[in-house]
Amino acid sequence: MKEKHPGSLFITMTNANTKTTAVIPAGGSGRRMQSSEAKQYLLLQGTPLLVHTLRIFQESPVIGDIVLVVPVNDVSMIQSDIVDAFAMTKIRQVVAGGKERQDSVRNGLAVLPADCEIVIIHDAARPFVSPALIEKAVDGAVQEGAVAVGVRVKDTVKKCDGEGRVMDTLDREQIWMAQTPQAFRRATIVAAHQKAREDNFYGTDDAVLVERMGIPVRMIDGIPDNIKITTTEDLAWAECRLSARKL
Repeated sequence: MKEKHPGSLFITMTNANTKTTAVIPAGGSGRRMQSSEAKQYLLLQGTPLLVHTLRIFQESPVIGDIVLVVPVNDVSMIQSDIVDAFAMTKIRQVVAGGKERQDSVRNGLAVLPADCEIVIIHDAARPFVSPALIEKAVDGAVQEGAVAVGVRVKDTVKKCDGEGRVMDTLDREQIWMAQTPQAFRRATIVAAHQKAREDNFYGTDDAVLVERMGIPVRMIDGIPDNIKITTTEDLAWAECRLSARKL
């Protein structure tokens, strides 16, 4: 039975017969980390950040296989040093990414297995996604066709002009901070990416490509810990978070 709270749907409704493929774009740089090494390869308690993320999808019972998208020059290294070294048996292919994240996701979509029905897309730099959140996103895509996870804003939100003058105070009950994973029926997300390519449109996430086709996307509650590691402060927080889990 569906609950009334719109962000709390799809808790235990996964269809075990639905074939789901995870596409993990891992093409980030170390620019904001002030590092010469890409952030997804930085060590988090001695293990590459990317591995922490991949393990959750590797161990998820609702994920059939994984397509990992990495910088073109890293494909061989990732195959040997990540996929083989850490026994990531669900990774069916390591694919070269493109110039932008959207190009990389599209490259991943191009190699989906023939029997894939649901695609779940997740940023490699979000290592605190939970198994339950993955399952909830897949459930949502099965039922709704397109879902994105996110968290509701707690602060008052102001819309301002270019000079910082307030133009409007938005209703925070209607504002969400989008995260990943985002999950879609295969035909929906493939068509959305194709349309965006034809129109030379680049969005800030995959959901917006679906939205612009007039297809509704359902927001479901994410988790506050599911942050994207982009700065040295984020990495320090992640170290502390992992240490706390071991206590």
